[in-house]
Amino acid sequence: PASGLAAGRNKGFIVTRKDMPQRPVQMRRAHKRNLMVREVIREVVGFAPYERRMIELLKIGSASTQKRALKLAKRRLGTHKRGKKKREEMSEAVAAMRRKGH
Repeated sequence: PASGLAAGRNKGFIVTRKDMPQRPVQMRRAHKRNLMVREVIREVVGFAPYERRMIELLKIGSASTQKRALKLAKRRLGTHKRGKKKREEMSEAVAAMRRKGH
């Protein structure tokens, strides 16, 4: 929210916001068929070596290993957001393994 002043927290010229159309990336949704295909591929090829390492870290379950797993994912995937998503995905896999094992 610009104030019209040249200094301060809300500095800047007051303009009316222009409504932009949604970008294709914002319209993306997970389709059933794609999810099924991904699931089949995961079953067939398993996990990448770094993912297996993450799973080992997450099995320990302490806060420090959670952080290490995130750091590992971040290094491999490039961004914090992608790293968090991957860590969540791997912890789901660990939970599924535990459910299946017991």
